Amino acid sequence: MATVTFDKATRIYPGSTKPAVDALDIEIADGEFLVLVGPSGCGKSTSLRMLAGLEDVNGGAIRIGDRDVTHLPPKDRDIAMVFQNYALYPHMTVADNMGFALKIAGVNKAEIRKKVEEAAKILDLTEYLDRKPKALSGGQRQRVAMGRAIVREPQVFLMDEPLSNLDAKLRVSTRTQIASLQRRLGITTVYVTHDQVEALTMGDRVAVLKDGLLQQVDTPRNMYDKPANLFVAGFIGSPAMNLVEVPVTDGGVKFGNSVVPVQRDALSATSDKTVTVGVRPEHFDVAGADSDQGVAVTVNVVEELGSDAFVYGTAQIGGEAKDLVVRVGGREVPEKGSTLHVVPRSGETHVFSTSTGARLSD
Repeated sequence: MATVTFDKATRIYPGSTKPAVDALDIEIADGEFLVLVGPSGCGKSTSLRMLAGLEDVNGGAIRIGDRDVTHLPPKDRDIAMVFQNYALYPHMTVADNMGFALKIAGVNKAEIRKKVEEAAKILDLTEYLDRKPKALSGGQRQRVAMGRAIVREPQVFLMDEPLSNLDAKLRVSTRTQIASLQRRLGITTVYVTHDQVEALTMGDRVAVLKDGLLQQVDTPRNMYDKPANLFVAGFIGSPAMNLVEVPVTDGGVKFGNSVVPVQRDALSATSDKTVTVGVRPEHFDVAGADSDQGVAVTVNVVEELGSDAFVYGTAQIGGEAKDLVVRVGGREVPEKGSTLHVVPRSGETHVFSTSTGARLSD
């Protein structure tokens, strides 16, 4: 097993002046599951391909353990990659697909069969070893691709959106399988996805990228509780955090008819007359109908989820109509067209500089 280090790794594609990945700095611990997440075109797959040796590194370095692999060919890096499209050989059986890399490496047949059977047992593929890929479902093919990576016993697993071809229910069960499998094998894993729910549920740590720049790398809990800037705040969490520009007032910020207390040093760190306040849907308290506290939200749509519900509504804040999402209990769902009075919960608000996007509250 090994650590992985991106040391200011940069990739600039030919004909472009803007880096696809700009001075990426991440240290991944031995046995860690790190998820790279971000919108399309943010550089997450390019970062993975640089680590795999499939993209040139134009600046900085990449190390696996204490070896500098920046300019080594992929075959010498001791990595195994799982692709989005499975990349299985259609004319070979499951067993042959899983053992192919070992066969090329000159491992004897008995040893290959032993390793393939061990991996098949872990992945519940034993009964499918003699089948061809076309006779398998998408989820089973994905497990074969995982098995092919496992038998090689690499130092690092690289996974590029391996679940994006699966249907929603299968994605949930397969992501659980992958995460528990990684814990059991203890192999350092770098996993790329655009799905932030997948990132939060699978990773030991999550790295958020935007336009080739690393925005934040942290545990899922810290990233949810303390996003480093406006981009991370809006990207991490489902539904997304409510972000509203509000005026700075004495002792805090004015949110509708309520003043949300904010530490003085947080506000003194910016010269902006307004700041952006973030409140997650579950951090609003619903006040009584006759209350004049907080903000009056006109209910447009209600998403009922059984145990709870999400209210999508419109509120007048600072003379402008703002869309807000509020989570309410599943037993007290408001009618469409009705009005809810909501107050941000004290201590659960996030304050960001409107001009720079940086976090002001600690």
